[in-house]
Amino acid sequence: MKGLRIAGLALALAMPAVPCAAAESVNLILNWTPTADHSPFYYAKAQGWYAKAGIDLTIEVGKGSGVSSLKVGSGGSAFGIADLATMLVAKSKGADTVALMSIYANTGQTFYWLKSYGVNGPKDFPAHKIGNPPGDASRVMWPAFAKAAGIAPDAVSFVNVGPTAKIAALKSHTVDIISDFYNEHDLKVIEFGADLGYVNWKDIGLNPYGNSLIVNGAYLEKNPKLVEEFVRISQKAYAACVADVEPCLKALLEQASGLDKENQQRQWERIKFLMTDEFTTTKALGWIDGERMKKDYELVQTYLGMEKPFEVNTAFSTKMLDPSVKMDASKVKK
Repeated sequence: MKGLRIAGLALALAMPAVPCAAAESVNLILNWTPTADHSPFYYAKAQGWYAKAGIDLTIEVGKGSGVSSLKVGSGGSAFGIADLATMLVAKSKGADTVALMSIYANTGQTFYWLKSYGVNGPKDFPAHKIGNPPGDASRVMWPAFAKAAGIAPDAVSFVNVGPTAKIAALKSHTVDIISDFYNEHDLKVIEFGADLGYVNWKDIGLNPYGNSLIVNGAYLEKNPKLVEEFVRISQKAYAACVADVEPCLKALLEQASGLDKENQQRQWERIKFLMTDEFTTTKALGWIDGERMKKDYELVQTYLGMEKPFEVNTAFSTKMLDPSVKMDASKVKK
């Protein structure tokens, strides 16, 4: 009997070990270079949350929502971050994309001006110059803003100003008004103080969804469990960063160069505001509301155009979200 036990042990030792299931290589393409709003992905990766779920995550630096929408839509990346209006346009051109989680539940689109230039609100915009890049979404969507503000679309003139030159252009009076994202709000406050005036598009009734987590539709259909794991881990990471952003920014700064920590901290405070609405605080962090999506679709169809119309409910899903994870509004300061 002893000899049999020894022989059995020897046989077991001689047998090759059964390998663990290999982690799935997954790519996430950002909408742009990494900043505070992307820090939860870096944090969750650093914590090993994706790896524990069998996800070997690569985070790819982006070159705009148009690029990320097309790469995800063509299957070149499983996941991506994209402005939702831009993703809807890409979908109308054949991109196989589905939005799974809103990051900016509120639009970041904001106009800034100096009160000393004689501007105190949108009603004063006529006969003034607005500075932004030629393809800037706020310029493309300007007719919608003008209509909501009650001014003529041709009442202003646009001046081409690069993204990094906006503050300088406003300061030098090359332009009277600039457009920018609300998460960069504090840079203007520091530069201009009490002379700064601004209006977020939400304040005049225009509130399209902003940056969102999107997935390739075919990938979603083939890998529903993995996609759910990815979404819920990301959702959990955003909630953790809302509770305490320090470890999240630490993970971001360790992976992305050239970022100023204090500026990223200020950005995160504004991002929390952009993440918060009646749905993300009551249904689930990252919730996408169907009625709002219909309005976004109509807005995009009117001002950006849909090459091939589609049913808006095919462009998003909330099924992957964990309803127990909600946005904590008590952490938000406007």
